[in-house]
Amino acid sequence: MSPSERTSAHSKFNLNGKTALITGAARGIGLQVALTLQEAGAAIVLTDADADRAAEAAGLFLVTPRIHQLDVTNSAAVRALADKIGLCPDILVNNAGVFRAAPTKDTTDEDWRAVLAVNLDGVFYCSRTFGSLMAERGSGAIVNVSSMCGDIVTRQESVVTSYNASKAGVNMVTKTLACEWARTGVRVNAVAPGFVRSEMTDRYPQEVVSAWCNQTPMQRMAQPHEIASAVHFLASDAASYITGTVLLVDGGYTCW
Repeated sequence: MSPSERTSAHSKFNLNGKTALITGAARGIGLQVALTLQEAGAAIVLTDADADRAAEAAGLFLVTPRIHQLDVTNSAAVRALADKIGLCPDILVNNAGVFRAAPTKDTTDEDWRAVLAVNLDGVFYCSRTFGSLMAERGSGAIVNVSSMCGDIVTRQESVVTSYNASKAGVNMVTKTLACEWARTGVRVNAVAPGFVRSEMTDRYPQEVVSAWCNQTPMQRMAQPHEIASAVHFLASDAASYITGTVLLVDGGYTCW
């Protein structure tokens, strides 16, 4: 066994010397991912459409991250950010996402496009810009935040065609880019969370939350840090032979 093969498991999770760019990182899963990756040693580029909220979030970090406002639906803005930061990140986490629930007959064209624009176009635009730079360099890791709803329709979410379609698209973008860039040293994976505690879910009636938990084998929702840990794994050298994977983090929901 060579010295490189004897590297400790702990060191493979170390992100010292690496830069991670996270979209939609001012709150929720994105913020927790940024905090987790910084704790692992990465320098953080925190982006969000809400510049004020991103600035507030900066106070939670031990080392202040670089903060940039970014509308992921604007491909020119994504390219401009790449020029502005002047570096190719080692890790890209495409987390920005939106959710609009309505029966199909009540879903407007604007609703449909708004969800697809953030959830799917944004993943493609950021991956195209930063992933191409990674491929030219010969290394990098992209982790997309998808959803178990990219594969299944939950009982509660049978009225979110736009969201489910967007996440199914994210899964296929993940697999296609993984194959396209595999020989360049760029890995592309996704995490697919189940129900996660968030500002949005905290506004739901308790009976709805209880139904979610009862339909999950682990009988609870995930905490954001549990999703962030999965992202950390896929972004790290511990996952060096993993690409094109959509990792379910759903408490067993899709087993039933």
